[in-house]
Amino acid sequence: MIPLETDIIHEHGEQKDWNEGFYFSFYDRGNDICGFMRLDLRPNRNEKTLHCFLMMPDGSLVGTKESIEFDGPTLSAKGVAFTKVEDEKVWNLSFAGELPSYRKGEDGTAKVSFDLRFEGLSPVFDYRECASSDKETLAAAVGTEHLEQMGKVLGSLSVDGREYYVKGLGERDHTWGEKDWTAPRGWVWLACQVNEGFGFNVTKLYLDKGEYDAGFLYMDGETLPVVKVDMVTEYDADGSPNTLFMAMYDKEGVVYGVKGEVKKKAVLELKDGGDRGSILFETLAKYRIDDGDDAGYGIAEYLFRK
Repeated sequence: MIPLETDIIHEHGEQKDWNEGFYFSFYDRGNDICGFMRLDLRPNRNEKTLHCFLMMPDGSLVGTKESIEFDGPTLSAKGVAFTKVEDEKVWNLSFAGELPSYRKGEDGTAKVSFDLRFEGLSPVFDYRECASSDKETLAAAVGTEHLEQMGKVLGSLSVDGREYYVKGLGERDHTWGEKDWTAPRGWVWLACQVNEGFGFNVTKLYLDKGEYDAGFLYMDGETLPVVKVDMVTEYDADGSPNTLFMAMYDKEGVVYGVKGEVKKKAVLELKDGGDRGSILFETLAKYRIDDGDDAGYGIAEYLFRK
């Protein structure tokens, strides 16, 4: 069962790496724009971290990854703000200002504003529905509590004076508890939205002591836990994912075959404050499920310990 008051900022624990994170992503097929953004509250490290990026149709990447001093348990940093409108259903995402831009090795800045509305389509899904107690213990250092929800994203976006009306599908997650980005050897986190009534989410976590699989399928109005994932990935010369092949097993034992092809990508480096670090590939993928006619799109996120 989903615990009450999931969409709140929780009282933080004593762990050095205690983290409360809120993440949103979307893809607008008509405009060919993919966005992903994340705010992490890390009070015991006295910091907030922000990721906010837009993959534009001309191939440019507009956005920033940075940390600021912790200024209280609010979901805002550097002008980016997440505002809850309705529990487990509606959030507003907003920004107005300048962001770095990158295109074919050229760095610049772009004037950006957005006012977006995330509306949940599937029920909020608790990863505890997938995991046995030993698997929960295995994954505890990466995120004690983990909720996911498929949704749609609507609203306005302006980049250097060009106006877009965003109409896309997307995903949000909310995690809290101890989280060390550099603890796992690696992970793969996938989100796919085929239409408003069909999509999936998968996490495959590679730890020194084993693997952890979780996620859900949303179809026919039901949310089905994913309990096992077999995956093979092909990589480009720079180490970024290119194509993935996956078998997903739901809790009823049904197997779904998936092929994903990366269409856009961003590369981020993550540090733990010491010598350890990880590299994160945040990519947009096009998915086919069981060789179906309808394609799905969404984020394919790959993290590797350096």
